[in-house]
Amino acid sequence: MTRDKPQGLPRLLKAFAASGKGFAGAWREEAAFRQELLFAAIAIPLGLWLGRGGAERALLVSPVLLILVIELVNSAIEATVDRIGLERHVLAGLAKDIGSAAVCMSFVLCGTVWALVLLGR
Repeated sequence: MTRDKPQGLPRLLKAFAASGKGFAGAWREEAAFRQELLFAAIAIPLGLWLGRGGAERALLVSPVLLILVIELVNSAIEATVDRIGLERHVLAGLAKDIGSAAVCMSFVLCGTVWALVLLGR
């Protein structure tokens, strides 16, 4: 059985609508996403201001955006695990812990890049 999928502009519009729902859901349900968005609202303009040229600006801004990307993926993992069942299971806990570790590593990456760029002058 095949499903008729929209193509072209209708597909693009549906994708943007789904992304909007995803951002709204993350904002509404995930305190960590709201906190990281606040961090990004401060760090991105600061990175654009501190960077000397396009390459430095990109290096300072990109890991901040990556934090948001990883948090969205982590939130999707958590929502999926919770949808499957709320009972405690070692694999469910492991999936959530690994997602959390990914967010942690994105912060480590961000700090490392900022330190290398700004202290390496």
